[in-house]
Amino acid sequence: MKRFLYLLICVVTFGSCSEYHKALRSEDVASKNKLAEKLYKEEKYKKALRLFEQIVPQYRGKPQAERVMYYYADTYYQLEDYYLAGYQFERFTKSYPKSQKTEEASFKGAKSYYYLSPRYSLDQTETTKALEKLQSYINTYPESEKLKEANTLVAELRDKKERKAFEIAKQFHHRRDYKVAISAFDNYLVDYPGSTYREKVLYYKLESEYLLAVGSYESLVEERLTTAQGYYNTYKKYYKTEGEFFDKAQEIAEDIKSRLEQFK
Repeated sequence: MKRFLYLLICVVTFGSCSEYHKALRSEDVASKNKLAEKLYKEEKYKKALRLFEQIVPQYRGKPQAERVMYYYADTYYQLEDYYLAGYQFERFTKSYPKSQKTEEASFKGAKSYYYLSPRYSLDQTETTKALEKLQSYINTYPESEKLKEANTLVAELRDKKERKAFEIAKQFHHRRDYKVAISAFDNYLVDYPGSTYREKVLYYKLESEYLLAVGSYESLVEERLTTAQGYYNTYKKYYKTEGEFFDKAQEIAEDIKSRLEQFK
């Protein structure tokens, strides 16, 4: 029985492989398409892709092209080749805007760009593109069942960009380039007013101005301390005693007050 089953498996496998290689060499486009879809549904995506690559050009302008193009794009997606998946899904949605698969293709295309987004410390060009695609999907399909997931992905990508911008500004602070740091923190607050890093930005902006003041020429110290005091008041207004950096901010504020009293 075991020997029989082994032989049966070998025959089926050989026959399947033989059929596949025969289809690759065949000029029968319809047969290739039928086998490509069969392999796709069996999750044999690499084999399916080779066939789709051969038949896609043959179906351009024909009624079957819509179905073939969707499978072609989704095969790349299932193989995690997100560059080509995103590109092919975009082609599909532009070519077939009224297709029943357009919404799904739009989401998977946008999600392909999401997968291409690198970690926050690297260049965020792909993150920006992913945000644009996901936001376009949300705007186009506000009632979609994928809306919650799309919003979650958008929030994750936005946080990545916000963290990138925050870390750049903080680097200027740590390098003691306080004027540039303060300017970077100001720009950050304009670009990301509701950021989760807002408290950190307000604190480091205060600390930058304070350290800039105490290291300045005497003629500039009072003015810069006064500016730093204003930054402390802004921080305290929003975060008061429950702020993560409140104790440190309080220490700075007390030193600022002491130094300003000397000028009086």
